[in-house]
Amino acid sequence: MFHHSSKLQYPVKVDKPDPEFAMLLQQAIGGVEGEIRVAMQYFFQAMGARGDDRIRDMLISTATEELSHIEMLGHAVALNLEGAPVSYQEASAKDPVVHAILGGTNPRHLLSSGLAALPENANGVPFDMSHIYATGNIGADMLANVTAEAGGRVLASRLYNWTDDHGMKDFLAFLIARDTAHQQQWLAVIEEMGGLEAQLPIPNATPEAHEATEHSYYYLNTLLDKEAPKGRWSEGPSFDGRGEFSVRNQPAPEGQEPKLGPAKPHSGAQEEQINPPK
Repeated sequence: MFHHSSKLQYPVKVDKPDPEFAMLLQQAIGGVEGEIRVAMQYFFQAMGARGDDRIRDMLISTATEELSHIEMLGHAVALNLEGAPVSYQEASAKDPVVHAILGGTNPRHLLSSGLAALPENANGVPFDMSHIYATGNIGADMLANVTAEAGGRVLASRLYNWTDDHGMKDFLAFLIARDTAHQQQWLAVIEEMGGLEAQLPIPNATPEAHEATEHSYYYLNTLLDKEAPKGRWSEGPSFDGRGEFSVRNQPAPEGQEPKLGPAKPHSGAQEEQINPPK
């Protein structure tokens, strides 16, 4: 069950409408770094969050907050479209706002939504849910969430740097702060479960007998003209404490050459594929 307030989570104000910026804000709504993605990701993770009920409650609450962010961004898009043209006559009036919306912004803001936000990215591609990661494994999901919030914070920072509108900067500063909070929140869940080391390798319930552990901790350097880059990943203990990092330079392949049998008759293949030369 969800509840809703008629007021926004945080004030959203625009000093001067900018239809081009409205198009860019669409990335924060329907892009792979956007709020639809994280809202649905947290919601569906919650549906499979077995174990600690606190984590499910956090996921649901944070998903609900992300819906609030979609609402705020949608309002920001609409405010930035105030005064945009609704007819060809207006478009020919040489108004700067008119010129902006027809000179590189999203015409669907007029044609499809009546100068309002759309569930799509800055290129006009609808969000299709293909970037929702909900594995049913809390360790994997929390790491995916940190990555999602990091991508969202990168995007919000770029939008902040793009605009000189004080109202938009204030609003984006709030989103940047909430992305910080959520990054820390999901990392805190990992710490609550014993820390990253205790969670690795994910899933940590897979028996070692099911893993070819001799291949678990080496860095595979496939560069023919350079030695492997040296760092924490090339030597020393692994993060899970089960092995030592090492390097294999230009390794010889251990597998066989892949070969297939002939194609089946009536499969649409060529005669030479069905009856290849011996």
